[in-house]
Amino acid sequence: MRHLAIVIFLGLLIASCAPKASSEANSLAQISDAEVLQFAIPGKELYENYCANCHQKNGTGLGKLIPPLRDADYFKADIHRTVWIMKHGIAGEIVVNGQVYNQAMPANPNLSPLELAQIATYLYNSWDMKEGVINAPRVEQYLRTPPAEN
Repeated sequence: MRHLAIVIFLGLLIASCAPKASSEANSLAQISDAEVLQFAIPGKELYENYCANCHQKNGTGLGKLIPPLRDADYFKADIHRTVWIMKHGIAGEIVVNGQVYNQAMPANPNLSPLELAQIATYLYNSWDMKEGVINAPRVEQYLRTPPAEN
């Protein structure tokens, strides 16, 4: 009986942590520019493979543990910083939409400038943003120096 109670508890815990379906899920449908789509389509797949486990497919993050990207002031404020963090990771406190987060994000040193450009283009043209193409030369420039604020 005790074993059954533990199994039920764990099942409920896992179900409560699972990402919820959202009609506002990150979508390529809102992108109409063909050049942006050339970057955003592979960027979506890369995001789902490298980022969505923590930040969720719809960009809402994980409660008070992992910050959101969707509608997030910290994310919207600085593409340079976002690209830098995707490549090099970040540790320490950050404040997103007034909420303090202190969960380290691991680096992704194997992502190429093109892959980072594709992810950034996808993200910055989702959730009602329209930043256009963020290309590899621009990403390479961002990676040469840390952003002013980390």
